[in-house]
Parts: sequence; C-alpha cells; structure tokens
Amino acid sequence: MTKLSEATRNKLKTVSTATVATALFKRGFRIQMIQDVHPLNPDQPTLVGEAFTLRYMPAREDLNKIDVFRDRSHPQRKAIEDCPVGAVLVMDSRKDARAASAGAILVTRLMKRGCAGVIPAYHHRPSAPTNLTLHQAIEINVPIGCGDAPVFPGDVILGDSDGVIVIPAHLADEIANETVEMTAFEDFVTEQVQSGRSIMGLYPATDEQTLVDFAAWRKAKGR
Repeated sequence: MTKLSEATRNKLKTVSTATVATALFKRGFRIQMIQDVHPLNPDQPTLVGEAFTLRYMPAREDLNKIDVFRDRSHPQRKAIEDCPVGAVLVMDSRKDARAASAGAILVTRLMKRGCAGVIPAYHHRPSAPTNLTLHQAIEINVPIGCGDAPVFPGDVILGDSDGVIVIPAHLADEIANETVEMTAFEDFVTEQVQSGRSIMGLYPATDEQTLVDFAAWRKAKGR
C-alpha cells in the first residue's frame, strides 16, 4: 500500500470534498465522489486515510450461513483485523442498504485498532439485518466500486460533512498541495463577497487587482 505522508494527510484535513472534486475534474476525473453516503455524525472531524477494501457479492444461501464466521480466514473478519492503522475500510456493498455491511462491534474493533474510518459508516441510513442475508464477503484489498466510484487499494479517502471522495494514490500529494492553495483563495473570496464585493473579476480571478488584494490578504492572515 502506498504510504500517505503525514504532511499530505494533515493538508487534506483542511480542505473540502468540493474543492478536491474541482481539482480532480481539472485532471479529467469525474466520478470520484462516492454517491449517497453521508457521515452518521455530521459533527465528526474530517476523515482522511488510505483505502483498504472489502468486496461483497450477492449472497448465495447455501454458502453464506451463520457458521461462516467461525472461519478465521473469512474475508469480513480478516478485513477487520488486517486493515492498517490510519487506513479506511471501504466496502463494496453493491449500493444495497437493506442489510448491514458491518455492525457496531466490528466498527468499534476498527476504531480500537487505530483505523481512520469505515465506508459505509458514511451511509444514507443504518440497517439492522445481518449482512449475511444479502451480502457475501468475497475478498479483501482488491479494486472495488463503492457508490459508483472506483476505489483501488491505497487510494486516499477524504470524507467531510458533504460526503466522501476518492483521490487516486499517485495524485494525493499534488491534490493536497493544490487544494490548500485553492482553499486559501476561496476563503479570501468568501470574505470579499460577505463584505459586498461582486464576483465579477473576483471569482474567477480575472482582474489583476484581485490577485493584488489576495496577496495582501494572505500576508495579513499568515496564509
């Protein structure tokens, strides 16, 4: 797994999924936002970590009975115990929320092991039935689809109050650096608009004076 540097992790914690989506769009990536998932707690801190994946398929009843959990090599059990510290367990649950992908006990185990989070703990609703009723765990740490987004092991997951986006691993440092700069400019623009300034020539910065004002703002703010 590609190692996410602490510098890049910390930068990404200061930016939004919307800003990252724009940076990815500039590079031709249009479907990196995981659809229909939201944080269970809207006040939770920004989630950042490398993807460790678990793939489910439709359950076949004769192969997906309750006693499969006795097998220590069962993919769901291994995913819980093998997901690295600081990583995010991302599950392909086939966009079917009628049954749980993991329950509170397994998620607590991930938390106690030091994992950064789990998708879909970001979900559009919780679900009570055991995953065995619909989902059959097949394999871990392989490319998956989650909410229509492609997720490869080691890709960087960013989750905020708006949702979750997937950053291709090889672009993580580049995207982090660019979006920190974008966020500074967006904060400047927000202040200007709140003070009554028109967006014309300001956003985007097509007037030279905008860049002059932004440079002065950054100096005054220490950004």
